[in-house]
Amino acid sequence: MSPVITLRDLSFEWPDGTVALDHLNGSLNAGRTGLVGRNGAGKSTLLRLVAGLLRPTSGAVVTAGEVGYLPQTLTLQSGTTIADLLGVRDVVDAIDAIERGDTDPRHFETIGEDWDIEARADELLDQIGFGARDLGRRVAELSGGEARLIAVTGMRIRRTPITLLDEPTNNLDRPTRARLAQFVDQWPGTLVVVSHDLELLEHVDHTAELRGGELSTFGGPYSAWREHVAQEQAAAQQAARSAQQALKVERRQRAEAETKLARRERTARRTQKDGGIPRILAGNRASKAQNAAGSLRSTLDEKVLAAQAAADSAGARVRRDEHISLVLPDPAVPRGRRLLELDQDGRTTVVQGPERVALVGPNGAGKSTLLDHLVHGRPPAPGGPSGRLLTDRFGFLPQRLDGLDDEVDAVANVRRAAAGVPDGTIRNQLGRLLLRGSSVDRAVGSLSGGERFRVALATLLLADPPSDLLILDEPTNNLDLSSVAQLTEALAAYRGALLVVSHDHLFLESLGLDQVLVLDAAGRLDRRATLPDR
Repeated sequence: MSPVITLRDLSFEWPDGTVALDHLNGSLNAGRTGLVGRNGAGKSTLLRLVAGLLRPTSGAVVTAGEVGYLPQTLTLQSGTTIADLLGVRDVVDAIDAIERGDTDPRHFETIGEDWDIEARADELLDQIGFGARDLGRRVAELSGGEARLIAVTGMRIRRTPITLLDEPTNNLDRPTRARLAQFVDQWPGTLVVVSHDLELLEHVDHTAELRGGELSTFGGPYSAWREHVAQEQAAAQQAARSAQQALKVERRQRAEAETKLARRERTARRTQKDGGIPRILAGNRASKAQNAAGSLRSTLDEKVLAAQAAADSAGARVRRDEHISLVLPDPAVPRGRRLLELDQDGRTTVVQGPERVALVGPNGAGKSTLLDHLVHGRPPAPGGPSGRLLTDRFGFLPQRLDGLDDEVDAVANVRRAAAGVPDGTIRNQLGRLLLRGSSVDRAVGSLSGGERFRVALATLLLADPPSDLLILDEPTNNLDLSSVAQLTEALAAYRGALLVVSHDHLFLESLGLDQVLVLDAAGRLDRRATLPDR
């Protein structure tokens, strides 16, 4: 099968000289491919190179057709419409102009073969609860999940031979994720999707991993790939143990041989000193013994070196993943202290220290609107709950991570929330969040989604004075599976209260929830002891 995307000795450096990809070779075939790898491995950078949005420092990307690309973060201005989000506004505007009598040739060039764009848009939008009548509607009226699904629909409308989707399930509720999975099943042409959604990754034909600057591919979905990796790792670990044992044996034999040689040399010297044999004969024997000892040492040294090389080679095949390990300031929130109140129809729901509280509900129910009301004082949704914060020591992590200054580095961003903390301490804590080296010194705008998230998380967790309450809106967006586990570790070390909005029930369950708040499609808030059925 001929590859659809080919990477030839591909390298890319950021303007500050940071190497993102170094002499990468590989290829992706037709069909649906899930691209996986740790945050910072270069997945998003690779997609942007394939899409032509970045130019390689050296090497080349060869594609068998036009490429469409949906990024992790949607850039949504206040005036953005659904037609803009779909990527069809220019064509729709050109058709409207011609229908009004404007026959400028540029309009016909813009339309090309897309005279049926509104009909196609209406058909596909209808599948997600919208229609052509909504093309002029402002995106600001939509939830994050609705905007994401419409953007994916835009990729379907455009019908490029190759489509790249970067974290398409961000902000999507479970029913909408299931609908997106159906889209993936029916996707025409070649699809490459970067995602941490395990269920979506079961709908691909191939799994490709970007790790350690190398691209490897496997014929099967994520679960089959994980089983393959587990088997490989079991064999690699056994081989590494065997190689280490063989190295110990060779080193012991080398040490034992050295002891025997030293004993022989002492015996020979005593014999020569006592005069038991002629001096000439003793000298010949000593010379032969030295030659034999040198030959034996050389042979044994070669065996030790060979065993060391085998151990190093076997050890290199074993995956070693780092984990977050934070030392966090203690906000000392008394148990039972009221931190947040939510009101609806005379009923009050209280969040108190140091509770773990989940806020869940379908896309469009108003979860993010409620958080904006609490944090920024904006009006609550009509008919929905209202509320108030009872502490001024709180941290807020929005869906779009738009609270960061993209022009400065991670240390400068954290310093805004921890002005009295020395830079060395900030760097040490960022290192515990696995942000170190060039990632700390680069402008935040050039970091991967997962790295940006860690900077945003650091501004909350390392704030001075520490926050009594953290409010997190979809915190697992853009995080690889290992990073989600590491986020759980970081939050487990935090001794304040948590209010978390997420569609990731596995993540929520790992937090050890004290209560669950369910906001339904009608804007009704209900308190439960456990998460609703998924």
